[in-house]
Amino acid sequence: MQTIVSFILLISVLVFIHELGHFIFAKRAGILVREFAIGFGPKLISWFRGETLYSIRLLPLGGYVRMAGEDPEIVELKTGSRLVMDRDAEGRIIRIRAPKAHSDGPTDEVAREYGEVDDYADADLPRHLPPVKDTVFGKLLEADIEKELYLLVEDGEEREVRHRIHPQAVIQYDEKNMVQIAPLDRQFASKSILDRALTILAGPVFNFLLAVVLMAVVTLVVGLETKVSIQDTVPNSPAERAGIQPGDIVKQVEGKDVNSLNDIRLPLQEAQGKPVSIVLERANQTYETTLKPEKKDGRFMIGIQMKQELRDATISEAAVNGFKQTYELAVVMVKGISQLVTGKVGLENLAGPVGIADITGQAAEAGWLPLVRLAALLSLNLGILNILPFPALDGGRLMFILVEALRGKPLDPNKESLVHFVGFALLMMLMLFITYNDILRVFFS
Repeated sequence: MQTIVSFILLISVLVFIHELGHFIFAKRAGILVREFAIGFGPKLISWFRGETLYSIRLLPLGGYVRMAGEDPEIVELKTGSRLVMDRDAEGRIIRIRAPKAHSDGPTDEVAREYGEVDDYADADLPRHLPPVKDTVFGKLLEADIEKELYLLVEDGEEREVRHRIHPQAVIQYDEKNMVQIAPLDRQFASKSILDRALTILAGPVFNFLLAVVLMAVVTLVVGLETKVSIQDTVPNSPAERAGIQPGDIVKQVEGKDVNSLNDIRLPLQEAQGKPVSIVLERANQTYETTLKPEKKDGRFMIGIQMKQELRDATISEAAVNGFKQTYELAVVMVKGISQLVTGKVGLENLAGPVGIADITGQAAEAGWLPLVRLAALLSLNLGILNILPFPALDGGRLMFILVEALRGKPLDPNKESLVHFVGFALLMMLMLFITYNDILRVFFS
C-alpha cells in the first residue's frame, strides 16, 4: 500500500508540475485552456474555475492541458436548429441552448417547451460570464463563432435577426454538456510561433526547474559535497595493486576535479574497462596512478570503499549545487539515451510504471530524503524524454513548429495529427514491452 500511494503521489506531482508549465504559458499567450487534467481515463473529481475544467482522472500515469485550437474545433450548431439564447445587459448572447432533440418543429414550440428557463438557472453559467438579462428564441440561419461572433436567426415572426455573441459565450446541449466557444484569437493555432513554442517548451522546463529545486533541498539538508576519501580497498583489486591506501583523498579522475562520489563512479563507467588516471592525496602530498577498472555485476569498479565528506551549505550554495547536479545528471541521461539509440544499451535496461513503482516503494521505505532524490531524478527524466523530437511528445510538436517557421506556413493539420497518432501508438507499444519486462524483473526474478 505504501508503494502504491508513494508512486501515485510522486507521479502526480511530476505530471502536475509539467502540465502547470504548459498551463501558465498558455494563459500568458491568451489561449483558452479547456481542461487541466491529472491522469487519464474516467474522471474521479472535476470542477470548473474560470474558463477551465480541472479534473483528476482514474489512471495516474500522465496528464494533459487541452487547449482550444490544438485540434480542429468541433462545435455542433446546425443550420435550421431551434435555439434558446440567453443575453446579457448589452444584448450579447452569453449562452446558446441547442437541444438536439428540438432541431425540428416551429419556434413557438421550442419557446413553450423551454419556457421553464429556471431549469437552466443562472448559477449553472460559468462565473466569468455576466448575468442573464433576457432570453430569446429563433431558428438558426447562419453562425460565425470564431471570427465575427454573430448568430443570424429567424424569430417567431419570421424576421431575420442578427445577434452579437459574447467572446466567452457557451453552447449548452443539455444540463451536463456545455462547451465554451473559442474565437480565433483564443486558439492555439492562431498564436505566434514564439508563443506556441514557449507554451510547449514550458512543460519540460518546469520539470528541469523542479529537479533543480529538489536537488537544492537535498543539499541544504545533507550538506555540500567537498571531497571523497578512501575508507578501504578490496584485496587483490586494481586499487590495492596500485598502492591506494585508506585515508587517501581522491583529487582528480581523468583530469577532472572530484567533489562527490559520482565524480568517481561516472568516469569509471564511461571508460568501459579502459585505463583511468587518478590523482590522490596522502599526507598533504599528491600522487598519480593509472588503474584498469574490472567489470563486476554489470558495473566497472576499481575496488575501493569511499566516504563522502560534507559541510553545511548556504542557500545560495545549495541553489548553485542544485543546478550543477541537475546538469551533470542530464548529461548522463542524454548519453544513456544515445547509447540506447545506437544499440549499446538494450531496452531491458529501461524501467516503466511497474519498475518505477518498485523503486519508489524502496525509496519511500528508506526515508523521505531518498524519495526526494528519486523525485528529482524522475522529474529530470520526464523533462528530457518529453523534449526528444519524437511525434506525440513535446519535442515532436516543437519540431513541427520549427518546420512551420522555416517554411513560412503551417503544415496540413490532418497530416500532423496522423504523425502524432502513429508516434503515440509506437510509444504505447514500447510502454507495453517495458512494462512486461518490469513485471518479469520485479515479480519473477
